Amino acid sequence: MGRLKSLLRTLNVWLLPETALMAGALAFMHYADRATVAGFAQFYPYAVYGAGLLLAWRFQRSRLFFSMLLLALASFALLRTAAAGPHGALAWRVTYQCVAVLLPLDLAALALFGERGVLTRAGVLRFVAIAAEVALVITLVRRVPARAAAILQFRLLPGVLFHWTPLGQLALAALAAAVALLAMRLLFREGRIARPALWGLACVFLALQTPRNATAVSMYLATAALIFVVAVLEANYFMAYQDGLTGLPARRALNEALLKIGESYAVAMADVDRFKQFNDNYGHDIGDQVLRMVGAKLAQVGGGGRAFRYGGEEFALLFPGKSAEEVLPFLQEVRKAVEETNFTIRGRGRPRKKPESPRTTRATRRSVTITVSIGVAERNGRQHTPDQVVKAADKALYRAKEGGRNRVET
Repeated sequence: MGRLKSLLRTLNVWLLPETALMAGALAFMHYADRATVAGFAQFYPYAVYGAGLLLAWRFQRSRLFFSMLLLALASFALLRTAAAGPHGALAWRVTYQCVAVLLPLDLAALALFGERGVLTRAGVLRFVAIAAEVALVITLVRRVPARAAAILQFRLLPGVLFHWTPLGQLALAALAAAVALLAMRLLFREGRIARPALWGLACVFLALQTPRNATAVSMYLATAALIFVVAVLEANYFMAYQDGLTGLPARRALNEALLKIGESYAVAMADVDRFKQFNDNYGHDIGDQVLRMVGAKLAQVGGGGRAFRYGGEEFALLFPGKSAEEVLPFLQEVRKAVEETNFTIRGRGRPRKKPESPRTTRATRRSVTITVSIGVAERNGRQHTPDQVVKAADKALYRAKEGGRNRVET
């Protein structure tokens, strides 16, 4: 059961909500009648791009702002040149291949670089870069369309390998490079930005597969924009409700969980023993490692408990439907798990790369024991509001501290 929950949690992190949005767009395009899809495509892009730009401006999200701008420009360029008819076939082909090369690289670059603001120096440079790309495409279309088409559709590999797509090999190489860069970011760094960017590129790819279908282009590019909008909303949620250091739900999440809980529950407050002294001796970086380790152990508490980062070195554990006496064995178990964890402090002079024959000395390594004190209280006649229960658990925590630490008190 535990493995199944872990698998579901992993799938949720990697696939949702982007998969649902993309699957919804695909299902709507394939199963709704053409008139309904065409009618919806008339206002859907405007709603998404407008909401995205407003949201980006309100929350100062430059990535979202420039992503909306790029997708809107790409959609306009493809639809405008496609409407030119047979006389503008060469211009459309150049525009299409330029968009296919530039858009994936631009979206990947936005995801890889940090938030730099919109009306800042970096933001102005991004405006200039986008304007330069637009000017380049217009120049190619008007001045040297035939030569530009030949370059953009240059075949390095046999054309028979690419009959399945109208994209040129240069465009496919640009798309592959963008995907590779984002995949590296997703695997080796925090992936909350790279993951929606990858799914956005998947929607861009679908749009570029049917470039002559104006409805499909509008729908899929707007869905890519919607994925970016939802990613910002999700990021704001995690900033408010999840602790960035330990990955545990934050204090605000605890407060809301307490408002929704039933009549019977227990709350435990846990505190890392002598944490200030530890921070003073070893530094805040090591202290952060301690908090991550303790948070990981507390997250594994049994009895249906849920761990939260309360603030500083203090954590909270919430047990719905349990009394203080019922959760004591689970708290003792998690307290022992923290105590028995071998926490090793490495010296400052250790090499960046692990040597083939590492030397372990007191100067380079030192093992320390980390302990926590825990206080627990339950809802009863004396304390019937969440605030009262938390305060009672906090008083029990102080008793555990005064009683010698590394213990659980009720």
